[in-house]
Amino acid sequence: MSENTKMSNFRWTICLLLFAATTVNYLDRQVLSLTFPEFIQPEFHWTDAHYGMITGFFSIFYAVACLFAGKFVDWMGTKKGYLWAIFVWSLAACLHAGCGVATCWFVDGVDTVAALRAVKAGSAAAAAVASVSVWLFLVCRGFLALGEAGNFPAAIKVTAEFFPKKDRAFATSVFNSGASVGALMAPLTIPSLAKHFGWELAFIIIGGVGFVWMFFWQWLYTKPHDSKFMNKAELDYVSQDEESTGDAGASAVRASDEKPIPFLKCFTYRQTWSFIVGKFCTDGVWWFYLFWAPAYFKEQGHAPSTPMGQALVFTLYLIVTVVSIYGCKLPTVLVNKGYKGGNPYMCRMTAMLLFAFFPLAALFAQPLSNTSVWFPACLIGLAAAGHQAWSANIFSTVGDMFPKSTIASITGIGAMAGGFGAFLVNVYAGRLFTYAQGAGKAFSFMGFEGKPAAYMIVFCVCGVAYLVAWCVMKLLVPRYKPIVE
Repeated sequence: MSENTKMSNFRWTICLLLFAATTVNYLDRQVLSLTFPEFIQPEFHWTDAHYGMITGFFSIFYAVACLFAGKFVDWMGTKKGYLWAIFVWSLAACLHAGCGVATCWFVDGVDTVAALRAVKAGSAAAAAVASVSVWLFLVCRGFLALGEAGNFPAAIKVTAEFFPKKDRAFATSVFNSGASVGALMAPLTIPSLAKHFGWELAFIIIGGVGFVWMFFWQWLYTKPHDSKFMNKAELDYVSQDEESTGDAGASAVRASDEKPIPFLKCFTYRQTWSFIVGKFCTDGVWWFYLFWAPAYFKEQGHAPSTPMGQALVFTLYLIVTVVSIYGCKLPTVLVNKGYKGGNPYMCRMTAMLLFAFFPLAALFAQPLSNTSVWFPACLIGLAAAGHQAWSANIFSTVGDMFPKSTIASITGIGAMAGGFGAFLVNVYAGRLFTYAQGAGKAFSFMGFEGKPAAYMIVFCVCGVAYLVAWCVMKLLVPRYKPIVE
């Protein structure tokens, strides 16, 4: 390793790989939501309730997988664990393309994919096609969730390995912005692929990108102390928390690195439950925007494959990307200014309180939708940006309070809680939309009728979720208290 005094910056190359993996992760998730309104729904005769069940159960599969994915990454190691995760989810993404052909195998009288579209809506055959195809997609979504569950536990663990505490929120926000960039790229690529080559090929092309990522991860990743790409100055910078005598918990944290906290014992700490509550209350909000925004804009006459529909979704996630990345520098600024004694956790919680107000913008999305469809796009974008800034910081609280050897396990536990929250939001949103559409004017809320009233209800829930979560987290862990084993 070089002794140059000028610090190398290889840690940002690793962060770029994490960003790329997260981008691919969210591209794979978005293929269904962007092909559902125009291609999959008419072909398989789905209702909003069917779609809500699929997205909801994806969240459940993801939640259960997260519980084990974090422990798997801690046990397998970051390099091999991440490789397995992206291999499984990339393969699963490609398998979605076979659901149409497989449906033909199981439904009598439907011999070709073209025949699926020709089935009369409302008939017994249409009901059979819908039922069989839903189950097939659920199987594929289950395997997708199994692989994708490994992304964040592995990425958070890598961030803790390659960045000191004061930089982790920003580094997390950079790789976590891959979620926004993936959602940003999706409307520009997926609808066009589906329109010109078929929705099946859209799944295969997007899913195949993950296999390319695996090559670069295998080549570049090693532990910091073993890296041939880092010089001593950068290694010292990365290890500053362990070297520092000013951090009251640093020596204890260093000693704990060799001894993971037993899995069940993790649930005995208030810090774990603080993370669980924060994820449960807020992850479903992000997933609702991710899965339902294209359908919401289609309700207003702007399908995802139209230039206007693409522009709306692109604008939404452009706001998310820009605001969330710059917003996540706030904790670092507060630490450098000595706010709360420069304590990273306390500065992080202050920043999260500010970010918790951003989602309130969603309360005005439906009321202003009649004025211009651009208002909902911008307001939902601002609300989702608040989520991404919040998400980067809540992930970083795990590294603040737990030893590195247990970070992936705690992250997986929190992701499980977030998955259950997302399940509830997506399933009940789908049921609510189907009910409200059928009820029409008989269903009203805050001056809206039918489906707009249902959207208004969900926007209200999404708007206040973060303030509720922050208050409970603060009650559970009022002061910085790292876990020492």
